[in-house]
Amino acid sequence: MTKIRVGLIGVGNCASALVQGVYYYSSIGRESFTGLKYSNIGGFYPEDIEFTCAFDVAKGKVGRDLSEAIFAPPNNAPRFAEVPSLGVEVLKGPIMDGLNEYAKKIVEVDASKEVDVADKLKESGAEMFINLLPGGAQKASLWYAEESLKAGCAFVNATPTIIASDPAWDARFQEAGLPIVGDDLMDQVGATFIHKAILEALARRGVLISETYQLDVGGGTESADIERVWGAKRIIKTKTIESILPYKASVVAGSTDFVEFLGNRRDSYMWVSGIYFGGAPFEIELRLNTLDAPNAGSILIDVIRSVKIALNRGDSGHILPISAYAFKHPAKITPLHEAEKLFEEYIK
Repeated sequence: MTKIRVGLIGVGNCASALVQGVYYYSSIGRESFTGLKYSNIGGFYPEDIEFTCAFDVAKGKVGRDLSEAIFAPPNNAPRFAEVPSLGVEVLKGPIMDGLNEYAKKIVEVDASKEVDVADKLKESGAEMFINLLPGGAQKASLWYAEESLKAGCAFVNATPTIIASDPAWDARFQEAGLPIVGDDLMDQVGATFIHKAILEALARRGVLISETYQLDVGGGTESADIERVWGAKRIIKTKTIESILPYKASVVAGSTDFVEFLGNRRDSYMWVSGIYFGGAPFEIELRLNTLDAPNAGSILIDVIRSVKIALNRGDSGHILPISAYAFKHPAKITPLHEAEKLFEEYIK
């Protein structure tokens, strides 16, 4: 099989987990894939993923090999794999709105000149471009989507900026003959996934949910960007949770605060109330503690391989089976079991 050639937008903690994950699963052999749902997608394994270019703005990352930049401050994702020198220099991209007020205090912007992103992307031979910018970087996310079109690359939007699910962007990528998937990556062991799974299981058992909420606090740079991210994330999370129930209920879901000493950890709280047989009331309270960065890795590795399938088939525009499976805000939000069925049918 040919390699899957990938470009990265942002070399933060999620990029660190993704790059490490490729080499971790490449080193342990194909018999042991704990932590991955699909070892093989379309004949592709994690070892078939190759990183060809990466863009960032931070001093200490720009100009360094990607294998070193993923561990450079302020990244604090856990180190769980040995990554060899990749021969991929991290290049300087535009800042735009990519740094929030907290990030500006801890990130020194590299003084080198910005490169022509579309040219460098095309030169690298990348087939797809993955947007891993902070959640509040809306202008920068839209700008990078334009660069992806210019370079003739598929686009993966892991951020809450509405791009892949926007009919206008869908039409533009269809016209260009390129796939686009997103928006807002759903973590492997994330609060939104677990919340949806609980509500879906209860609703299918005949239980009536009356009220539910999901709130979380974290120590990552996205949590620090609470003023810019809070509104968009709350809308997206609330919509995806509401979509699970076949009736109207009171739903609130979203990030609530930044706790710096949590580092790369996130605490999520879920509460559900309703009635079951004979009108009997019940309540569920749940706390989830996770590391942010590894939560993105498994899903991204699935997305990269399935987007490669879309490229091989010549599929273009918004690819719903991939987006519904891996993201909180696809063009059509579907129940978990339906999304998984769509995805499995697609990758076959």
